[in-house]
Amino acid sequence: QKAGQLFSGLLAMNVVFLGSAFISSMIFNHVAITLADVWILLSILKVVCLCWIIYYLLGTSRQPHAVLYRDSHAGPVWIRGSLLLFGSFSVLLNVFQIGYSVIQIHCKSKVEIVFPSIEILFVSTQAFFLWHHSKDCIQVQHNLTRCGLMLTIATNLLLWLLAVTNDSIHMEIESQLREVEQRLAGNETNLCACPNTTTCKVFQKGYILLYPFNTEYCLICCSVLYVMWKNVGRRISHHHAPHIKPKFKLQGVVFGPLLGAAAVIIGICVFMMYQIQATGSAPNRQVFVMYYSYYIVLLPLMSVCAVVGTIIHAVEKRELDTLKNPTRSLDVILLMGAALGQIAMSYFSIVAIVATNPKDLLNSLILSYSVLLIFQYITQNIFIIDGLQREPFVAAIEARHAGHAGQHPVDSELPGEEMTTPRSTQEHTQASPNKEEEESEEQNHEAHDQRRVSVLELGQEFRRVSLSYMHSYSHLSWKRKALKEISFFLVLCNIILWIMPTFGAHPVFENGLEKSFYGYSTWFAIVNFGLPLGVFYRMHSVGGLLDVYVSA
Repeated sequence: QKAGQLFSGLLAMNVVFLGSAFISSMIFNHVAITLADVWILLSILKVVCLCWIIYYLLGTSRQPHAVLYRDSHAGPVWIRGSLLLFGSFSVLLNVFQIGYSVIQIHCKSKVEIVFPSIEILFVSTQAFFLWHHSKDCIQVQHNLTRCGLMLTIATNLLLWLLAVTNDSIHMEIESQLREVEQRLAGNETNLCACPNTTTCKVFQKGYILLYPFNTEYCLICCSVLYVMWKNVGRRISHHHAPHIKPKFKLQGVVFGPLLGAAAVIIGICVFMMYQIQATGSAPNRQVFVMYYSYYIVLLPLMSVCAVVGTIIHAVEKRELDTLKNPTRSLDVILLMGAALGQIAMSYFSIVAIVATNPKDLLNSLILSYSVLLIFQYITQNIFIIDGLQREPFVAAIEARHAGHAGQHPVDSELPGEEMTTPRSTQEHTQASPNKEEEESEEQNHEAHDQRRVSVLELGQEFRRVSLSYMHSYSHLSWKRKALKEISFFLVLCNIILWIMPTFGAHPVFENGLEKSFYGYSTWFAIVNFGLPLGVFYRMHSVGGLLDVYVSA
């Protein structure tokens, strides 16, 4: 087993080094190594990975005794759902790239249409493979499976590295802007410009907007494939599988959802105002002040909650979970590693601000935002990692309490039902001069009685649900209440902090401060390295916080 892991790891390392050399040569020497050369290398790797994935689906996994065990911790629903979501956006991204290349076929190579087509096939097949087999503990063909998984991990890492460093589409947009300026000045140019049509603009803007999703997809695939690689040949004993797995229930929380929902609503309003104003021809300075002010208010609240949660973990008497769990180990590594991207960007911003003009209002807000962001990342990581290491609470007593709460007898006869029957019989005995009026009166009374009964039933059901919810909340200890409230609040906060940069709010690149200090190319590489990691961190921390919430 150790020899197989070592060989497959060396294979992946050599592939990553070879691809990194190609990509670096493309950056520093455009003549010798072009983007097409890098695409050819990656296309070869993708075709090899596709062949192995198809062989695994049709051959390896269908052999007798191939999958005797499945890791219940690997591939949770939120991870696989994210794979499908970001995989779909990656496919759409390549469709936009194909459309953009077709429109500019007069000045672009026809080969540029082939590479996105291979990418679509690779992304779709890999998403299907990971959705159905992410929990497998394969027991046959260990070495071939390890090498195939590591080769696929290396390919995804190279795709992520290329996406981070490739700024060709942005350089084309800059060239087109310069061409417009030269035309206005009377100087004609022959650049490969996007025609002034709606279709070309849609493909161009869609490509830029969906660009971060592709990097996110590559990182998620790497994490899931790594867990599969660790599970090759693994035999899970019975004591590793919990008899009662905690389930997510929205009970026992009141203030966390309320405060978190308020943060989400305010964040969406800030995000929409930012997108409307900052994407204009002349971004308003006030919109950056509003954006950073929102973060400066929210980040300290998140940090305080994480610190309080960490203190509660320290004083509670839950034992540490010492069983071997590759998924939990990877979660810890990813939380620490993904946080480095945004922390590095924050330090670059701090240096740029301190070296220029820290007394300016906007600069001081950016400086405060950077410092608070570093502190929030550190405190939240400590809280999540400490919570993941804890054993879940024993829920037997709570389940018994909930059972007693649900066993309160409910009267089968509702108030007013006894009164309706005598009244209706009385109305039947009374003589009516007109038969049609009598029938209409009976129908009206019956409809009125039915409405009364339905309203009373609805009120009693609402009262029963409210009593059950308050009972489940009241019998929790104060530590569990606090942990659930904190975890749920942080979940909602991380969701809105994931939405804002994912769907286009990038003030670190649009405010112009760091870009003018470090230069366009350097700051573009820094942002494209740190921003996808920051987005990945927010999404991954949501999963970790949900685990902390469930275990509490």
